[in-house]
Order: sequence, then structure tokens, then C-alpha cells
Amino acid sequence: MTQYSVIIEKDEDGYFAHVPAIQGCYAQGDTYEEVLINIEDAIILHLEDIIKSGQEIPKIHHISLTTVEIPG
Repeated sequence: MTQYSVIIEKDEDGYFAHVPAIQGCYAQGDTYEEVLINIEDAIILHLEDIIKSGQEIPKIHHISLTTVEIPG
């Protein structure tokens, strides 16, 4: 089983997810649970397309999340 880091953001329209390791891999959902299902489907479809086109599967990379304090 391969694991990819997924960034999920909530806005006024629901949830938005993207996978930094897979360029162009995005999904939306009305709920957190829905966006998780949708991004999993998007990852699978993107990887299938990558394999079919003979490209190399993207390497998994780790993501760091931090807070930056801005004066003012």
C-alpha cells in the first residue's frame, strides 16, 4: 500500500484537497468525508493515467506544516 500526503482546506463552498506529489491531482467535496473519498479516486485515476502514458510514478515526499508570525 502506498500513502500520499494530502492537503485539505475548508472554505465557504465545502472542502478542497490536493496531492503535492501528483501534479494536477485535486478533488472537492461538500463534507470532509466526501473529499477524502473523492481525492482517493482522483489519486487512483491519476496514477492509472501516469502508468498508461509510460511516465514514472511520482515519488512520495513528506510535507511540513508550520506557522509563520508576521508583525503588525
